[in-house]
Amino acid sequence: MAVQVGFSHPKSSGTQFPPSTATLSGLFAAHYTETPEQLRDLQLAGAFWAWSENLQNFYVPTPFNYVVTEGAIVARIVRKQDQWHSETTVSKVDRNTWIAIQDWSNPTTAHQSPWEYLLHLHPRLRQDERRVAVDEEQGSLFLENAIQMHPEVCLVYLSNTAIAEGRYRFGGEGHLASVKCLEIASETLDLLRQPVGSSFALITPAVWGSNRLSYRHPLSQQNKDETVWNIEALLTERPTPFRYRFGNRKDEHDLDIHQPHQPKLLSRGRYAVPAGSVYVLSHDLPAWQDWDLDWFPKEGVSLKRWGCGLSLPLSIV
Repeated sequence: MAVQVGFSHPKSSGTQFPPSTATLSGLFAAHYTETPEQLRDLQLAGAFWAWSENLQNFYVPTPFNYVVTEGAIVARIVRKQDQWHSETTVSKVDRNTWIAIQDWSNPTTAHQSPWEYLLHLHPRLRQDERRVAVDEEQGSLFLENAIQMHPEVCLVYLSNTAIAEGRYRFGGEGHLASVKCLEIASETLDLLRQPVGSSFALITPAVWGSNRLSYRHPLSQQNKDETVWNIEALLTERPTPFRYRFGNRKDEHDLDIHQPHQPKLLSRGRYAVPAGSVYVLSHDLPAWQDWDLDWFPKEGVSLKRWGCGLSLPLSIV
Protein backbone atom coordinates (compact mmCIF):
# COMPACT_ATOMS: atom_id res chain seq x y z
CA MET A 1 0.00 0.00 0.00
CA ALA A 2 1.01 3.62 -0.38
CA VAL A 3 1.66 5.72 2.72
CA GLN A 4 0.90 9.41 2.21
CA VAL A 5 2.88 11.76 4.45
CA GLY A 6 1.98 15.42 4.55
CA PHE A 7 3.65 17.81 6.98
CA SER A 8 1.43 19.94 9.19
CA HIS A 9 3.87 22.81 8.65
CA PRO A 10 5.33 23.36 5.17
CA LYS A 11 8.87 23.66 6.54
CA SER A 12 10.87 20.62 7.57
CA SER A 13 14.46 19.80 8.42
CA GLY A 14 17.01 20.35 5.67
CA THR A 15 19.55 17.88 7.04
CA GLN A 16 18.10 15.03 5.02
CA PHE A 17 15.08 15.41 2.80
CA PRO A 18 12.94 13.61 1.95
CA PRO A 19 13.19 11.56 5.16
CA SER A 20 14.48 8.06 4.49
CA THR A 21 12.53 4.85 4.93
CA ALA A 22 14.65 4.20 8.03
CA THR A 23 13.03 7.31 9.53
CA LEU A 24 9.58 6.09 8.48
CA SER A 25 10.41 2.73 10.05
CA GLY A 26 10.85 4.54 13.36
CA LEU A 27 7.36 6.00 13.00
CA PHE A 28 5.96 2.48 12.49
CA ALA A 29 7.96 1.16 15.46
CA ALA A 30 6.57 3.88 17.74
CA HIS A 31 3.02 3.12 16.60
CA TYR A 32 3.37 -0.65 17.11
CA THR A 33 5.20 -0.48 20.46
CA GLU A 34 2.66 -2.79 22.11
CA THR A 35 2.54 -5.27 19.20
CA PRO A 36 6.06 -5.36 17.71
CA GLU A 37 5.40 -8.77 16.15
CA GLN A 38 3.36 -7.01 13.46
CA LEU A 39 6.58 -5.42 12.20
CA ARG A 40 8.46 -8.69 11.79
CA ASP A 41 7.96 -8.67 8.01
CA LEU A 42 7.77 -4.89 7.54
CA GLN A 43 9.03 -3.67 4.17
CA LEU A 44 9.14 -0.05 3.04
CA ALA A 45 10.33 1.85 -0.02
CA GLY A 46 10.68 5.50 -0.94
CA ALA A 47 10.69 8.37 -0.67
CA PHE A 48 8.58 9.53 -3.61
CA TRP A 49 6.11 12.40 -3.92
CA ALA A 50 2.72 13.13 -5.46
CA TRP A 51 0.22 15.87 -5.99
CA SER A 52 -2.41 15.59 -3.27
CA GLU A 53 -5.21 15.41 -5.83
CA ASN A 54 -3.66 12.40 -7.62
CA LEU A 55 -1.82 10.27 -5.08
CA GLN A 56 -1.75 7.08 -7.16
CA ASN A 57 0.34 8.70 -9.89
CA PHE A 58 3.33 9.39 -7.66
CA TYR A 59 6.71 10.53 -8.96
CA VAL A 60 9.92 8.49 -8.93
CA PRO A 61 13.51 9.52 -9.81
CA THR A 62 14.16 9.85 -13.54
CA PRO A 63 16.46 7.11 -14.90
CA PHE A 64 19.82 8.53 -15.94
CA ASN A 65 19.43 7.38 -19.54
CA TYR A 66 16.82 10.10 -20.14
CA VAL A 67 18.08 13.53 -21.18
CA VAL A 68 15.85 16.25 -19.70
CA THR A 69 15.83 19.90 -20.75
CA GLU A 70 13.35 22.47 -19.41
CA GLY A 71 11.06 19.72 -18.16
CA ALA A 72 10.94 17.78 -21.42
CA ILE A 73 12.66 14.48 -22.16
CA VAL A 74 14.43 15.34 -25.40
CA ALA A 75 16.67 12.31 -25.87
CA ARG A 76 17.81 9.00 -24.47
CA ILE A 77 21.22 7.55 -23.83
CA VAL A 78 21.30 4.12 -25.48
CA ARG A 79 23.73 1.22 -25.70
CA LYS A 80 25.46 0.69 -29.04
CA GLN A 81 28.50 -1.50 -29.60
CA ASP A 82 29.05 -1.84 -25.85
CA GLN A 83 29.13 1.93 -25.29
CA TRP A 84 26.67 4.58 -24.16
CA HIS A 85 25.57 7.01 -26.88
CA SER A 86 23.24 10.00 -26.66
CA GLU A 87 20.65 10.38 -29.42
CA THR A 88 21.32 14.12 -29.54
CA THR A 89 23.64 16.74 -28.08
CA VAL A 90 22.18 19.03 -25.42
CA SER A 91 24.07 21.96 -23.93
CA LYS A 92 22.20 22.11 -20.62
CA VAL A 93 20.28 19.35 -18.89
CA ASP A 94 17.96 19.28 -15.88
CA ARG A 95 19.21 17.22 -12.96
CA ASN A 96 17.49 15.53 -10.02
CA THR A 97 14.18 15.25 -11.84
CA TRP A 98 11.19 12.96 -11.37
CA ILE A 99 8.78 11.16 -13.69
CA ALA A 100 5.25 9.90 -13.03
CA ILE A 101 5.01 6.20 -12.23
CA GLN A 102 2.15 5.81 -14.72
CA ASP A 103 4.46 7.12 -17.48
CA TRP A 104 7.31 4.78 -16.61
CA SER A 105 7.31 2.85 -19.89
CA ASN A 106 7.24 5.95 -22.11
CA PRO A 107 7.82 9.23 -20.24
CA THR A 108 7.86 12.52 -22.14
CA THR A 109 8.10 15.05 -19.31
CA ALA A 110 9.98 15.31 -16.02
CA HIS A 111 9.48 17.50 -12.96
CA GLN A 112 11.85 19.23 -10.58
CA SER A 113 11.58 18.49 -6.87
CA PRO A 114 8.52 20.32 -5.45
CA TRP A 115 10.43 21.75 -2.51
CA GLU A 116 13.17 24.30 -1.97
CA TYR A 117 16.01 24.57 0.51
CA LEU A 118 16.00 27.55 2.85
CA LEU A 119 18.65 28.89 5.21
CA HIS A 120 17.56 31.21 7.98
CA LEU A 121 20.01 32.86 10.38
CA HIS A 122 18.74 33.54 13.89
CA PRO A 123 21.22 35.83 15.67
CA ARG A 124 20.35 37.22 19.06
CA LEU A 125 21.72 40.77 19.31
CA ARG A 126 22.11 42.96 22.36
CA GLN A 127 19.38 45.54 22.39
CA ASP A 128 21.76 48.49 22.93
CA GLU A 129 24.40 47.63 20.31
CA ARG A 130 24.94 45.62 17.12
CA ARG A 131 26.75 42.79 18.81
CA VAL A 132 25.79 39.16 19.19
CA ALA A 133 24.45 38.52 22.67
CA VAL A 134 26.07 35.76 24.69
CA ASP A 135 23.49 33.88 26.71
CA GLU A 136 24.13 30.30 27.76
CA GLU A 137 20.43 29.55 28.13
CA GLN A 138 19.28 30.88 24.77
CA GLY A 139 22.45 30.69 22.70
CA SER A 140 23.78 33.51 20.57
CA LEU A 141 23.59 32.24 17.01
CA PHE A 142 21.46 29.63 15.28
CA LEU A 143 21.36 28.63 11.61
CA GLU A 144 18.14 26.89 10.60
CA ASN A 145 18.20 24.43 7.73
CA ALA A 146 14.70 24.11 6.35
CA ILE A 147 12.75 22.69 3.45
CA GLN A 148 9.68 24.42 2.11
CA MET A 149 7.32 22.03 0.31
CA HIS A 150 4.73 22.96 -2.26
CA PRO A 151 1.42 23.18 -0.34
CA GLU A 152 -0.34 20.78 -2.74
CA VAL A 153 2.35 18.07 -2.54
CA CYS A 154 2.85 15.19 -0.13
CA LEU A 155 5.50 12.51 0.25
CA VAL A 156 4.69 8.93 -0.74
CA TYR A 157 6.22 5.72 0.60
CA LEU A 158 5.39 2.11 -0.24
CA SER A 159 4.67 -0.30 2.59
CA ASN A 160 3.42 -3.85 3.06
CA THR A 161 2.04 -2.96 6.50
CA ALA A 162 -0.83 -0.59 7.19
CA ILE A 163 -0.81 2.14 9.80
CA ALA A 164 -3.76 4.02 11.25
CA GLU A 165 -4.53 7.39 9.72
CA GLY A 166 -3.53 10.29 11.93
CA ARG A 167 -0.82 12.72 12.98
CA TYR A 168 2.56 11.36 13.99
CA ARG A 169 5.91 12.67 15.16
CA PHE A 170 8.13 12.12 12.14
CA GLY A 171 11.92 12.35 12.28
CA GLY A 172 14.47 13.35 14.88
CA GLU A 173 13.17 16.92 15.22
CA GLY A 174 9.66 15.67 15.95
CA HIS A 175 7.84 17.40 13.10
CA LEU A 176 4.14 16.58 12.98
CA ALA A 177 3.13 14.67 9.86
CA SER A 178 -0.34 13.75 8.66
CA VAL A 179 -0.26 10.09 7.58
CA LYS A 180 -2.80 8.21 5.46
CA CYS A 181 -2.68 4.72 3.89
CA LEU A 182 -4.05 3.85 0.45
CA GLU A 183 -4.16 0.63 -1.53
CA ILE A 184 -1.72 0.77 -4.45
CA ALA A 185 -3.34 1.01 -7.88
CA SER A 186 -3.43 -2.34 -9.68
CA GLU A 187 -1.42 -0.99 -12.64
CA THR A 188 1.38 0.15 -10.34
CA LEU A 189 1.31 -3.13 -8.46
CA ASP A 190 1.63 -5.03 -11.74
CA LEU A 191 4.67 -2.91 -12.67
CA LEU A 192 6.32 -3.55 -9.30
CA ARG A 193 5.75 -7.29 -9.73
CA GLN A 194 7.31 -7.47 -13.19
CA PRO A 195 10.69 -9.22 -13.49
CA VAL A 196 13.28 -6.50 -14.03
CA GLY A 197 15.04 -8.59 -16.68
CA SER A 198 18.55 -7.74 -17.79
CA SER A 199 18.17 -3.94 -17.90
CA PHE A 200 16.60 -1.93 -15.12
CA ALA A 201 16.78 1.36 -13.20
CA LEU A 202 16.92 2.02 -9.47
CA ILE A 203 14.09 4.14 -8.08
CA THR A 204 15.59 4.14 -4.57
CA PRO A 205 19.26 4.37 -3.52
CA ALA A 206 21.09 1.04 -3.27
CA VAL A 207 23.65 0.14 -0.61
CA TRP A 208 25.64 -2.88 -1.74
CA GLY A 209 28.67 -4.65 -0.33
CA SER A 210 29.74 -5.60 3.17
CA ASN A 211 29.04 -3.70 6.37
CA ARG A 212 32.40 -1.94 5.95
CA LEU A 213 32.84 -1.44 2.21
CA SER A 214 30.33 -0.08 -0.28
CA TYR A 215 30.15 -1.40 -3.84
CA ARG A 216 28.19 -0.65 -6.98
CA HIS A 217 26.75 -4.16 -7.09
CA PRO A 218 25.60 -6.79 -4.58
CA LEU A 219 27.97 -9.18 -2.86
CA SER A 220 26.97 -12.42 -1.26
CA GLN A 221 26.80 -11.78 2.48
CA GLN A 222 27.93 -15.37 3.04
CA ASN A 223 30.92 -15.13 0.69
CA LYS A 224 32.18 -11.56 0.32
CA ASP A 225 34.38 -12.51 -2.66
CA GLU A 226 31.38 -13.72 -4.66
CA THR A 227 29.88 -11.26 -7.16
CA VAL A 228 26.25 -12.13 -7.81
CA TRP A 229 25.65 -9.90 -10.86
CA ASN A 230 27.51 -10.00 -14.16
CA ILE A 231 27.34 -6.32 -15.13
CA GLU A 232 27.81 -5.41 -18.78
CA ALA A 233 27.17 -1.68 -18.33
CA LEU A 234 26.27 0.79 -15.62
CA LEU A 235 25.07 4.37 -16.02
CA THR A 236 25.31 6.16 -12.69
CA GLU A 237 26.54 9.28 -10.88
CA ARG A 238 28.53 9.96 -7.73
CA PRO A 239 27.38 7.96 -4.68
CA THR A 240 25.25 9.51 -1.98
CA PRO A 241 25.90 9.27 1.79
CA PHE A 242 23.72 6.79 3.64
CA ARG A 243 23.31 6.66 7.40
CA TYR A 244 20.52 5.97 9.84
CA ARG A 245 19.72 5.57 13.53
CA PHE A 246 18.75 2.16 14.85
CA GLY A 247 18.94 0.32 18.18
CA ASN A 248 19.18 1.31 21.83
CA ARG A 249 22.22 2.20 23.90
CA LYS A 250 23.54 -0.55 26.18
CA ASP A 251 26.03 -0.67 29.03
CA GLU A 252 29.09 -2.90 29.41
CA HIS A 253 26.82 -5.71 30.62
CA ASP A 254 24.69 -5.51 27.45
CA LEU A 255 21.76 -4.08 29.41
CA ASP A 256 19.47 -1.57 27.77
CA ILE A 257 20.13 1.94 29.15
CA HIS A 258 18.23 3.85 26.49
CA GLN A 259 16.23 6.79 27.83
CA PRO A 260 12.83 7.96 26.54
CA HIS A 261 13.13 10.42 23.64
CA GLN A 262 16.87 9.75 23.41
CA PRO A 263 18.15 9.37 19.81
CA LYS A 264 18.86 5.86 18.60
CA LEU A 265 22.40 4.72 17.86
CA LEU A 266 23.94 6.16 14.70
CA SER A 267 24.85 3.53 12.13
CA ARG A 268 28.13 3.22 10.30
CA GLY A 269 28.43 5.67 7.39
CA ARG A 270 27.97 4.08 3.98
CA TYR A 271 27.69 5.16 0.35
CA ALA A 272 24.70 4.36 -1.85
CA VAL A 273 24.38 4.02 -5.61
CA PRO A 274 21.96 6.89 -6.40
CA ALA A 275 18.39 6.37 -7.53
CA GLY A 276 18.14 6.68 -11.31
CA SER A 277 21.18 4.49 -11.97
CA VAL A 278 20.74 2.13 -14.93
CA TYR A 279 22.12 -1.42 -14.91
CA VAL A 280 22.63 -3.74 -17.88
CA LEU A 281 23.38 -7.36 -16.99
CA SER A 282 24.22 -10.42 -19.05
CA HIS A 283 21.40 -12.33 -17.36
CA ASP A 284 17.83 -11.74 -16.24
CA LEU A 285 16.69 -10.95 -12.70
CA PRO A 286 13.25 -11.49 -11.14
CA ALA A 287 11.12 -8.74 -9.63
CA TRP A 288 12.85 -6.84 -6.82
CA GLN A 289 10.78 -8.42 -4.04
CA ASP A 290 12.08 -11.83 -5.17
CA TRP A 291 15.75 -10.84 -4.96
CA ASP A 292 17.83 -12.95 -2.62
CA LEU A 293 17.98 -11.53 0.90
CA ASP A 294 21.65 -12.53 0.94
CA TRP A 295 22.40 -9.72 -1.53
CA PHE A 296 21.50 -6.99 0.97
CA PRO A 297 23.81 -5.80 3.77
CA LYS A 298 22.49 -6.28 7.28
CA GLU A 299 23.19 -3.99 10.20
CA GLY A 300 20.47 -4.32 12.80
CA VAL A 301 18.05 -5.31 10.03
CA SER A 302 18.46 -6.23 6.39
CA LEU A 303 18.50 -3.11 4.22
CA LYS A 304 15.92 -4.80 2.00
CA ARG A 305 13.47 -3.95 4.78
CA TRP A 306 13.91 -0.29 3.83
CA GLY A 307 13.56 -0.75 0.07
CA CYS A 308 17.28 -0.72 -0.76
CA GLY A 309 17.76 -0.71 -4.53
CA LEU A 310 14.08 -1.00 -5.52
CA SER A 311 14.19 -1.39 -9.30
CA LEU A 312 11.88 -1.38 -12.30
CA PRO A 313 12.45 -2.86 -15.78
CA LEU A 314 13.78 -0.41 -18.36
CA SER A 315 14.28 -0.67 -22.10
CA ILE A 316 17.60 0.81 -23.25
CA VAL A 317 17.40 -0.13 -26.93
